[in-house]
Amino acid sequence: MPRPVTTIEDLRIKAKRRVPRMFYDYADSGSWTETTYRANETDFAAIRLRQRVAVDMRNRSLASTMIGEQVAMPVALAPTGLTGMQHADGEILAAKAAEKAGIPFTLSTMSVCSIEDVAENTTKPFWFQLYVMKDREFARSLMDRARAAGCSALVLTLDLQILGQRHKDIVNGLTTPPKPTLANILNLATKPHWCLAMSKTERRTFRNIAGHAKGVSDMSSLSAWTAEQFDPALSWDDVKEIKDYWGGKLILKGVMDAEDAVRAADSGADALIVSNHGGRQLDGALSSIAALPAIVEAVGDRIEVLMDGGVRSGQDVLKAVALGAKGVFIGRAFLYGLGAGGQAGVEKAIEIIRKELDVTMALCGHRDILNVGKDVLVPGTYPGVDPALFLRGAAAPGTV
Repeated sequence: MPRPVTTIEDLRIKAKRRVPRMFYDYADSGSWTETTYRANETDFAAIRLRQRVAVDMRNRSLASTMIGEQVAMPVALAPTGLTGMQHADGEILAAKAAEKAGIPFTLSTMSVCSIEDVAENTTKPFWFQLYVMKDREFARSLMDRARAAGCSALVLTLDLQILGQRHKDIVNGLTTPPKPTLANILNLATKPHWCLAMSKTERRTFRNIAGHAKGVSDMSSLSAWTAEQFDPALSWDDVKEIKDYWGGKLILKGVMDAEDAVRAADSGADALIVSNHGGRQLDGALSSIAALPAIVEAVGDRIEVLMDGGVRSGQDVLKAVALGAKGVFIGRAFLYGLGAGGQAGVEKAIEIIRKELDVTMALCGHRDILNVGKDVLVPGTYPGVDPALFLRGAAAPGTV
């Protein structure tokens, strides 16, 4: 009898068995020493929750809003590259799962399924994530296509002007589709479910780019184009230009510093995402949850603050909300579900997080996610607080 899936970690283990090594490692790795990648999770674990008792826990609600859109809980699926290589048609399947759960889905520029693929297979608007390329005409065409597909928000990633080195990708010789090396062929032979599903789809390349960008007609030209297109000259002037061209809701992703957060608020964007790119860019940076409180304090209510990085449970979601995030993005958590079981696996990942969030909120004495604040956290265990204050008996901010 198979072991029941009860945690995101269970899904990770199943995904590792089913997904080819190069694509599993692509999702489950960080840059350089992976210090920041690990800190994203361990810093969440260090935060302690306050258990409350004899509190009416009936009629609970996780309903909230993210950039003015109604959501069943303050969680969205993050933009992740090569999602369609975790499972065939992965972006479509993840978008369907998000739609079913009543939460936003964000499509990456570097997706396998295109903007049009996802739009044709879903009924509600999704969000689109944009990388700024040197070819600005192509960037504008991506925005045009997202607008035509009815995308309700643009997520502009600011922290990938140059690529952080990920050692596992180099070792594995990561390509799309996989290079037919002996090691990769032998590994693929151990992944029959993945191979069977992939044989039934034509979506095996970066379909937002191939056939759309100038000079990109096949895999070899796509690889060369991608390697040289991320623009190291990206500036706040570009943010303004993109905001004006897009004309709709704009979210800035990759903000980890209070000064940059103020610049983001000054830009007129609707929201920012506290994010270190899942520990895949600047190794040695703060974890996202450690950076969150200072950014919330710096911008107040001038701009909506969201976050991602290291979220593996509903408890993590509650901790982020308690520290001021209006919503949380999950990336690896849903990718593990996708690799483990396609759309059903993503639905399982979302349900695990939803149930953990609901039960944890109740046991911390709250019935409505909109009322959750620092009062659910043990003083001295969360970032932005000097434990020495509480050793001297000072009152904890937000406690009751």
